[in-house]
Amino acid sequence: MAECTIVAAHNVAVVTGAALGIGRAMCLHFAKAGMSVAMADVAGEHFTAAIEAVTLASPRGADAILAMQRLHDDVMSRFGKVNFLANNAVTRTGRGMDADLAEWRQAMDVNLFGPVHGVRAFLPAMLASGERGVIVNVGSKQGITNPPGHPIYNITKSALKTYTEALEHELRSRPDNRDRRITAHLLVPGWTTTGTNDHKPGAWLPEQVVDEMLAGITRGDFYIICPDGEVSVDMDRRRVAWAAGDIIENRPPLSRWHPDYAEAAKKACS
Repeated sequence: MAECTIVAAHNVAVVTGAALGIGRAMCLHFAKAGMSVAMADVAGEHFTAAIEAVTLASPRGADAILAMQRLHDDVMSRFGKVNFLANNAVTRTGRGMDADLAEWRQAMDVNLFGPVHGVRAFLPAMLASGERGVIVNVGSKQGITNPPGHPIYNITKSALKTYTEALEHELRSRPDNRDRRITAHLLVPGWTTTGTNDHKPGAWLPEQVVDEMLAGITRGDFYIICPDGEVSVDMDRRRVAWAAGDIIENRPPLSRWHPDYAEAAKKACS
């Protein structure tokens, strides 16, 4: 696979949710390529360990790594620019429609407003720099097909999908971005081993998601939907089509899990 051109030694990446999983894998990949990497996450042992690992991976060592407190000001004063913004931080707090409203607000603050704030903080400088720039918001298949069980998470990821679609439309329509220097992308991982979870057969490793992300950016894809060891690209397409078909065919919402449609959905989506 050809390396994504945005991953270059003179470029700067900002990654939120950098302590574990996909965010940590992004930081390691960028650091090994010689990029300067600004890492953001909640303070703690996992974040400290990630900073140490990424620093060791970088040929430039600590000079190329920044653990952020004041996101925008620290990055711009240290590196002067941003070429790759990865809004990856996430929470799965709250379960069920009757979850405490504080959990609903926390989920929206992290999963939606975190990326919104990240884009607002860095996009003006990215546009003004004259250099190539990429914004990646990390979504979820649950924000597209909306399976029952975790409505709060689904809603936040559905909102992030809509926001990122609107962002990319605005970017390609801006007079100061006619050359398409700055692009936005929605990364949608499949089943991935994240956090401190044990790796299970069928799940992808975070490094595989990062490889797929960079390949998708190189292809110019907006929707970068990752398969895994159990769900193929074709299966994902059929499941997205079935979800959209609920509207087109006037079926009940979430008909894939409705007793009157479940068997037909299983045949169509497997």
